[in-house]
Amino acid sequence: MFRFLAKTSLQTAAVRSSVIPARVAPLAARSFTTGSGDSKSDAIWKLGQLNHVAIAVPDLEKSTQFYKTVMGAQVSGVQELPEHGVSTVFVSLGNTKIELLHPLGEKSPIAKFLEKNKDGGIHHICIEVDDVYAAIKDLTAKNIRALNPEPKIGAHNKPVVFLHPKDCGGVLVELEQR
Repeated sequence: MFRFLAKTSLQTAAVRSSVIPARVAPLAARSFTTGSGDSKSDAIWKLGQLNHVAIAVPDLEKSTQFYKTVMGAQVSGVQELPEHGVSTVFVSLGNTKIELLHPLGEKSPIAKFLEKNKDGGIHHICIEVDDVYAAIKDLTAKNIRALNPEPKIGAHNKPVVFLHPKDCGGVLVELEQR
């Protein structure tokens, strides 16, 4: 039996109130005690902040103009990622981003998503990790499936890996190297 040790009063308060503030260390990086009271560290990798929320859009230009002219947001230029089958535009929100995704090529996973969701919608969330390779190794050992066995280079020129939504509460999760 394992019991997690509260390292700060903030963590202790979070446990009591069932609210976990952003500064509490994720499970993969917490310390715990065994039944005999020995302390162990499971600091293999650590979750970071939300990098972006990705939205599949049927009309990239129309969606880009909505965020730029109607919402007043700063938007990037279009970036084509043939290895991922998408064209992307990033909308800067200060503390995070929205990634607009549009199909690129016939075998685009976004084309399949838009076939089922004609108006588009939220496709995935992206969370930064300090070591994407350690994260995928640890998560696959915990029976969390990755959609690609090895990280690929993503839109920010950093390694990324996608986790199967059936293993992540129905959400497609992208992990990106910080």
